[in-house]
Amino acid sequence: MSIVANEVLVDSSVVLDLFTGDPAFYRASLDTLVQWGSTHQLVINPIVYAEVSVGFTRIEALEEAIAGAGFLTRAIPRQALFLAGKAFVFSRRRGGTRTTPLPDFFIGAHAAVETLPLITRDPSRVRNAFPTVRLIVPRAGP
Repeated sequence: MSIVANEVLVDSSVVLDLFTGDPAFYRASLDTLVQWGSTHQLVINPIVYAEVSVGFTRIEALEEAIAGAGFLTRAIPRQALFLAGKAFVFSRRRGGTRTTPLPDFFIGAHAAVETLPLITRDPSRVRNAFPTVRLIVPRAGP
């Protein structure tokens, strides 16, 4: 059970599928959000917010889209920020090539610390760095 009952964290890949009408993943992501949104509050964090914002020219339009889709924005706990840094260092030691902590580490650590399920289409880095996170992966049909 998550620390904050009945919440599920949503990754930017899934939010972008919804907001851009991605031809390959829109339906799968929408179906997953509807399914989980019927029993859980759909949550994004500031990293997801920032990643999604690049598709908008005005903050008001972004705020309207987020509210209209039913997303709640939550801060990332400090424990998750600390964990993201540690996961980044561990990844680098195992051969990772990035020089700054990637958004996936912040998002995955947030889900891990608050024991939130995570809806994402990019599960591999989260799965490797945070194996306790329950991943929900929308699957596009044939």
